[in-house]
Amino acid sequence: MSKTCLRCNKSFNESDVEDEISQKYPSCPECWKEWTTYAVMVMNEMRLDMSLPEHRKALRKYEKGFFDKTIGEIEKKPENK
Repeated sequence: MSKTCLRCNKSFNESDVEDEISQKYPSCPECWKEWTTYAVMVMNEMRLDMSLPEHRKALRKYEKGFFDKTIGEIEKKPENK
């Protein structure tokens, strides 16, 4: 089955996707790989601890922005509540 990548608008075959988590946002393997690389950069730059709920929320915000193409510069610290 063919799908359209949310990020690059390129058609890709669903059977080509290796990571099932990438189906959260329909994305081609290239864009998903780009996201995973970017996610590591965000976690390192912001010093996110994935055991903390507010840090996971911050990463999800960047994930959504990455695929919606509304991403800005990386904030230095997530909101602490």
